[in-house]
Amino acid sequence: MSERNLVVVSAGLSQPSSTRLLADRLAAATGRALAEPPQVEVVELRDHAKDVANNLVTGFPGGELRKVLDQVAAADGLIAVTPIFQASYSGLFKSFFDVVDNESLLGKPVLIGATGGSPRHSLALEHAMRPMFSYLRAVVVPTAVYAASEDWGSSGDGAALADRIDRSAGEFAALVDRRPAPPRPDAFDEPIPFDQLLSQTQN
Repeated sequence: MSERNLVVVSAGLSQPSSTRLLADRLAAATGRALAEPPQVEVVELRDHAKDVANNLVTGFPGGELRKVLDQVAAADGLIAVTPIFQASYSGLFKSFFDVVDNESLLGKPVLIGATGGSPRHSLALEHAMRPMFSYLRAVVVPTAVYAASEDWGSSGDGAALADRIDRSAGEFAALVDRRPAPPRPDAFDEPIPFDQLLSQTQN
């Protein structure tokens, strides 16, 4: 099997940023899940903000942006992570995908992730990010990953975040490798016997 080429797009604005940290963890988990270690290209959108804005005005990519757009088009899979502002993806994130060619993501596996200050913003993955990539005709993995501020703190449930990362990376790797996704545990595989449930209600 030939080496897979992945592109990681991070729209974090600070340095370091939790958005980049999540992107790196998703890429690392995908690397472990793939049959062979992939080649990974990381794109920090803040480094290309001026070129993205100029492309929106002129219609032509300049500077390093052309190279980045070619990398996205040639990738076997894309990991896209954005901070959430005002209950949606960042303006820079949206502007970048506005200048991506309409055919570049056709049928391409995409793993989406986002970071934010509050868990209540997690729905932005489903009502904003997933529809955008579906419109671009990408194949978005079922499990999206959201990391709130509390997920990074000492009091946060790091195990829960790690589980979401591993699950989404497994789904993504299966699409990139073009193989069936690993089975997910089913709570009904070992159901509690009815008589046991009945006795619990009577006690």
